[in-house]
Amino acid sequence: MRSLKQLIKAFALYTMINKKTGIALVFCGLALISGCSSLVQVPALYETPQVISPDDAADDPAIWLNSAVPAQSLILGTDKQSGVYSYNLQGETVGYTELGKINNIDTRSIDTYTYIVASNRTQQSVDLWRFADSAMAEAAAKGDFSLPAKRFMQGQSEIDIYGACMGLDKRLGLLAFVTEDEGPRVEVWKTTADGLKLLHTFDNGGESEGCVYDDENHTLLISEEEVNGVLRAYPVTEALDFSNPVIIDSREGNIGGDPEGVTLYKTSATEGYIILSSQGDSKFNLYSRTAPYAYLGSFEVAEVGTVDGVSITDGIAAINYPLNEDFPRGLLVVQDNDNISKKKRKPKRQNFKLISFADVIEALQLK
Repeated sequence: MRSLKQLIKAFALYTMINKKTGIALVFCGLALISGCSSLVQVPALYETPQVISPDDAADDPAIWLNSAVPAQSLILGTDKQSGVYSYNLQGETVGYTELGKINNIDTRSIDTYTYIVASNRTQQSVDLWRFADSAMAEAAAKGDFSLPAKRFMQGQSEIDIYGACMGLDKRLGLLAFVTEDEGPRVEVWKTTADGLKLLHTFDNGGESEGCVYDDENHTLLISEEEVNGVLRAYPVTEALDFSNPVIIDSREGNIGGDPEGVTLYKTSATEGYIILSSQGDSKFNLYSRTAPYAYLGSFEVAEVGTVDGVSITDGIAAINYPLNEDFPRGLLVVQDNDNISKKKRKPKRQNFKLISFADVIEALQLK
């Protein structure tokens, strides 16, 4: 029989309602009540329409910052069965292009241009687009932006292509990292005047998909799923020596099932947070951006208002920038596997959810 003290802790379940957003932060003292989550919960403010393809389709988002008009920034989202969507900050579709099986997507902006890279599983290629920021801003203002079918550059991969992320390294240039489906290899590509050049291939230990490059700290973060279930950090040297990674976390620690999407929320040039989708238990883990990569806590995206909660997430993307009143401290975009219908309480086709990072900061009591 539980002691009185245990019962008091077990019933220490309370909800704090944020008057501005309706956020519900749920805490359970010892999680002794059946069905009670011990994780804090944050809401998604908006969601995108469901993607066109059925089953496992929506996968990876990327965020383009419109520095001229931040409120007109764009979100790119892959339907890995058919192509790429473009969304505004209310989750509304502003464009879509059938491009084949585009799995992952990422962006980097240099001077007045933005580069977008994607892993193309139809052609087993690394696809690259380049846009003048002024042209993207003009299209965003009209609510009409789509990736064109014609690529700026394209590189033929030597692996069964899977995940992809970009890096802007002052020593090495504009990079793309591409992972292998059902294999451990990772390719390192560089953008040159003559096209995309394969620089190096290394072994990450097992099948991997989610990755993000920390430009300022010269660090590649890759989540290995399936076999080992770990998140690794690779210091990237000019010699491209990937032999000494650091294991940030694993299934023996705070990861449930497969680690999937990984992204950065930067609070300064070198500080901030690593955010990881812990897919098996539908939560998001935060770690310090720098070694020793301390675990800082986890949260769930819960159903609040008209937007359902999030489950079994693949790709994620984040930015720290005051975009508008909804996202005063930046934005987190996550893929949602189940996308439960509010009326019928049944899964719809997959989509993406938009979360105010101010709510994450409040929920986890971050700085």
